[in-house]
Amino acid sequence: MASPNLAIQISSHLVSTKSILPSQAWLTSLLSSQKPNLPLQSLVQTALFRLLASEITVSVQPTSENTFPTNIHDIKIASSRLRGPVVVQIVDVEDIGHSKLSQLDALESAERGEKMKGKEVIRVVPGEDEDNDPDNLGLTGAGGPHKLLLEDAKGTRVYAFEFKPISGVGIGMNIGCKAVVRDAKVVRGVLMLEPANTTMVGGKVEELHKAWREQRKARLKADIEVLKEDG
Repeated sequence: MASPNLAIQISSHLVSTKSILPSQAWLTSLLSSQKPNLPLQSLVQTALFRLLASEITVSVQPTSENTFPTNIHDIKIASSRLRGPVVVQIVDVEDIGHSKLSQLDALESAERGEKMKGKEVIRVVPGEDEDNDPDNLGLTGAGGPHKLLLEDAKGTRVYAFEFKPISGVGIGMNIGCKAVVRDAKVVRGVLMLEPANTTMVGGKVEELHKAWREQRKARLKADIEVLKEDG
């Protein structure tokens, strides 16, 4: 069994370097599965890797400082400031800079193994565009701005708007990716994100990512149908 002091050392390191406080129950369970006498740095790296690949409500210890305030959804508050640092995972991302129809067309073209190069439709050799579009989502550059759905360690979900482009944010990003938000403006319950207040830490929760990827086409179609009915 790992010593309590070891867990404290790992927690302190993750807080000081990533602003993330791991759950002590989660960390204790993780350490119990590791080989004895491993160097502290190796254990820290393992803990960070596993934490970034796990659900935030399981692996991160919620506190009043690292989670959303209870009034975060109050739309009667015109403007406020989220001090943080608040640790979140991204559970949804939307490109609001492109129409739903253009995104669906691009997605279906990608499924057929096609992509646009200028005004020309070309066939994509499997694997050649993997770095830019690993999930075959029909991406066309960085896109954006983006609307994000963030979740904190208590399970509270809040919408956020990419006020200025943030590196790592896009339709091709990993769902479940962790980020730290500090000193961000909140406008009627929506967070305004920009590079100055948002640090992308990384990670991916496979279950969340797979579900989001599989549901994306159906959601685009449903949104388009709603728009047709409203129009």
